[in-house]
Amino acid sequence: MWRRTTTELDTWYKRLGYRIIRTIVLVVRGFTSKNLNDTAKALTFSLIFAVVPILAMVVAVAKGFGVADIIEKQLNASFLGETNMVPTIMAMVERYLETAQGGVFIGIGILILLWAVYSFFQSVETAFNRIWNVKKSRSILRQATTYIAIVVLIPVLIVCSAGLNIFVRSTVESAIQATAFLEFLQTGGVKFLQFLMCWLLFTVMYIAVPNTKVRFMSALIPGILMGTLFQLLQMLSVYLIALLSRTSIVYGAFATIPILMTWLQYTSLLILIGAQMSYAIQNNEEFEYEQDLNTMSRRYKDFIMLYLLSTIIKRFEADEAPLTAHELAIRDHLPIRLVNRLLGRMVETGILREVYNEGDEDKCYQPALDTHKISVGMVMERIDAQGTELFLQAPSPEMQSFWESYTKVKETNKTLNQILVNEL
Repeated sequence: MWRRTTTELDTWYKRLGYRIIRTIVLVVRGFTSKNLNDTAKALTFSLIFAVVPILAMVVAVAKGFGVADIIEKQLNASFLGETNMVPTIMAMVERYLETAQGGVFIGIGILILLWAVYSFFQSVETAFNRIWNVKKSRSILRQATTYIAIVVLIPVLIVCSAGLNIFVRSTVESAIQATAFLEFLQTGGVKFLQFLMCWLLFTVMYIAVPNTKVRFMSALIPGILMGTLFQLLQMLSVYLIALLSRTSIVYGAFATIPILMTWLQYTSLLILIGAQMSYAIQNNEEFEYEQDLNTMSRRYKDFIMLYLLSTIIKRFEADEAPLTAHELAIRDHLPIRLVNRLLGRMVETGILREVYNEGDEDKCYQPALDTHKISVGMVMERIDAQGTELFLQAPSPEMQSFWESYTKVKETNKTLNQILVNEL
C-alpha cells in the first residue's frame, strides 16, 4: 500500500481508494502512537475548569451585540438544556462577569477571565501542534488574536443558526396550507442548519488552531465527519438522560454529571481524531515508501539527489519554468518526503535556491550557481561537509592525524584507491 505513489494509479477511484485506506491507517496509527485518548482526558479536565470562563466570554461578546438571550435559548435547545444545568451555568457566568467587573484591583478580574480562556485554548493548540508534528507554537500576540477571533466567532455562528432557524420556521408557517410534508421540511431544515453550523465550526477550528498551513479540503472533510458525529453524540446523550430519568429520583442533580463528563470526554476525543484525520489527509503522500526511506542506502539517496539536480539544471538551461517539489515527485513517481528532504539539503548547501512562479504560492527550485561550475565532486563535497565539524574538545593525536590524512585524500579525489589501514 505504501510502496506505490498515487500518481502511478491509472484511475481516479483507485487513487481515492488508496487515499481513504491510507488515511484510516494513519488515523489509527496516530491514535495509538500519540495517545489521543489520554490527551482527550487531559483536555476534558481543562475544559471543566474553563467552561464557565469561556461561556462568560461568549456571553460578554453576545451582550455587546445585544443577543445574549439568543445564546441562552440555544444552550437550552442543546444537550445542556436536557440536563437542566443551563440556569445553574448561566447564574455562574453572571456571577463570574460581576466578579470580573468588580475586582479588587482595576482590571484584575478581566485579566483572570482572559487568562483562563487563553490557557485552555493554548492547551488545545499544543495538542493540535503535537498531532501535526509542529515544534513551535505561535507568538503570544498571534495566539491572543486567534483565540479572540474564535471566541467572537462562536456567538456569531449561534446567532446565525438561530436566525436561519427562525427564517425556516416562518417560511413554512406562512405557507397556505400546513401539510405533513411541510412540517417534515421544517424539522429537517432546522436539523440541517444545526449540522451545517457544526460543520463550519469544526472546519474553522481545524484550520485556525494548528500553527501550520492547513488546506481547506483537509479541514472540511474531518469537519463534516466529526461535526456529524458530534451532533449524533449529543442526540445519544439526550436519549440516555431521558432513559435514566428514574435515576435522578435517587441521585438528584448528580445523575447528569457522569453523562456530562462522558459527553465532554468523547467530544474532546472526536475533536482530536478529526485533527489527526486532517493531518493524515494533507500529508498522505508523506508516508509513501516510509519503511524504505528509513533503510535507504546512502548511494541510492545520492543518486536520486543528483538526478533531481540534473533535471532542474536541464530545465533551467532550456529556459523552462521551474518545478515545485510536488511536480518533481509526480514526474518520476518519487515519494514527496524524500524529494523535500533532498531539495532542502541542496538549498541549505547553496546548490539550489527557492523561487516562486508568478501567481503560484508553492516554492520552485532553480540552480543557485553557474551550471557549468556544478560538478558531481563539488556537489558531494558540499553535502559531505554540511553540518558541524571538529567540535571535539580533546581529540587524540592519532585521531587528528587520521583527519588530516582523510581530508587530503578527499581533496585529491583518491578515496577509492586508498587502502584504509596502510595509506590512510
